Amino acid sequence: MKIYVLIKRVPDSGATITVEEGKRIRENVTYLINPYDEHAVTEAVKLKAAHPDTEVVAVCLGKAAAEDTLRSAMAMGADRSILVVSDRTCDSIATARALKAAIAADGSPTLILAGKESIDSEGMQTHFRLAENLGLPAASNVVKLDLNGDSVVVECEREATAIDVIRMRLPCVAAVGKGINNPKYPTFPDIVKARKKEVKKVDLESLGLEKPAGEMTILQLAPALEDRNPKPLAGSATDIARRIVDILKTEAKVI
Repeated sequence: MKIYVLIKRVPDSGATITVEEGKRIRENVTYLINPYDEHAVTEAVKLKAAHPDTEVVAVCLGKAAAEDTLRSAMAMGADRSILVVSDRTCDSIATARALKAAIAADGSPTLILAGKESIDSEGMQTHFRLAENLGLPAASNVVKLDLNGDSVVVECEREATAIDVIRMRLPCVAAVGKGINNPKYPTFPDIVKARKKEVKKVDLESLGLEKPAGEMTILQLAPALEDRNPKPLAGSATDIARRIVDILKTEAKVI
């Protein structure tokens, strides 16, 4: 069995983000593996433990510096990795096409795992586009996954804690949420071993991909600004509760 795990290199959410020229962030921040992708790697390694003939391959589209991110995935348990190198920022359309080409050139996937979203763009589109390009079924926000012969049964969490139970034939694409597991973080020996694992580098231009008919571009980036005006609420518990309900109805308009 061969499991491919989609990996994205993202800025550390705790870093101070500086926007340059309105369209990009300053590169001198700390980058790491997308947190949702950590859950995908952990689930792949868990499946490998139950099925020893499994190979886990991490796949990423990004700049050359993303090799460090892939080595983090390998330290978590991935056997090897593929880096599609591109200096330009690619939208989910181009990313899905590049990942499809890289995976197809490498082998036949039994299962493709990904995080349900990335913490930088939060587009939640790449895994669906990849599934469409490969002609495979897909599920998102998976919080439980069970392999059963030639199919997989997944539980997908929706709003208000509702759960969809879906059976998909293999191969398929499953984008996991944080509820599926607790990430397995590497030890120092794991990090040392990961330095010796293979990172196959493929130039994006060498894939010969056709330019898509449409594309998404960043028109402007701006830091999120908080504009809060806190108001103290006084009085009895009943008075405060009534005032909160009134605010939610008349000001926030959420009830």
